[in-house]
Amino acid sequence: MEIIIYGIINSTALALMALGFALVYGISRVPNFAHGALYVICGFITWSFLNKLGLNYPLSILLAMVITGVIGGLIYRFILIRVRGMAISEIIASYAIGLAILEGFRWWGFKGLTYTLPVFLEGSITIGDVPVDLHRILVVVIGAAVVGFLWMFTHFTRVGLALRGMAQDERAALMLGIDSDLMAIVAMTFGSMLAGLSAVLLLPLGNIVVEAGYNVLVLAIAVCIVGGLGSWMGAVLAAFLIGFAQILTVVYLGSHYQMVVALLAIILTLVLRPSGLFGKQKELEERV
Repeated sequence: MEIIIYGIINSTALALMALGFALVYGISRVPNFAHGALYVICGFITWSFLNKLGLNYPLSILLAMVITGVIGGLIYRFILIRVRGMAISEIIASYAIGLAILEGFRWWGFKGLTYTLPVFLEGSITIGDVPVDLHRILVVVIGAAVVGFLWMFTHFTRVGLALRGMAQDERAALMLGIDSDLMAIVAMTFGSMLAGLSAVLLLPLGNIVVEAGYNVLVLAIAVCIVGGLGSWMGAVLAAFLIGFAQILTVVYLGSHYQMVVALLAIILTLVLRPSGLFGKQKELEERV
């Protein structure tokens, strides 16, 4: 029972980390290697608003997510748009931005146990003799709501349908009058806000540290590669596969092998099925 409960919680956390990365790549075809840095930025901004400016927690979270989304949009508008279509340059540029942000935080003295966010709900409940704290249950509930919202948004809103059109066939979308650069900026903004949402949900379970940015980037890439790059629904399914594998590893081998599972998943997927377990490169509608 413990493996099932914490497997679901861990899988939901992985899905939240990866959804923003998958959304940006699925629409703009730009691998956003600054994803982990945006995760840390949102956590730090929330902490600053809460502790330095004295704003209440919900307002701090909302403002931090909006600012993180704007930062992501600006990164695309002024930097990544110039290298779009050049795969290696996209990776180098986005990774350099993320590296500069994270190492800038480290140089500034951003380390230690000083920076923490409070949990949303105090206390715990027992499910089948397994104690689970309420914040983790809330993470699962919000994670499911986010997946449902994304599906509704991309199927029933004008912007969402435009994003789907971009993902399925950019040239056809251009002929229909859809501005591909504008949609890519929108995707980057949404993806950054999703990175921020995962930060404010998951960082209360630990500390806001630079290393969290690198870990989130690796886990997001692992989930997206296993699920199939560009398919956010595949990313959700892959999150459950890797999430349960990590929990089983923790139970039977030890917690220090948890990251090894993600790295091993990347290697095995690239060797055995480069398009991902749930990716269908020729079926472009899978991307959004």
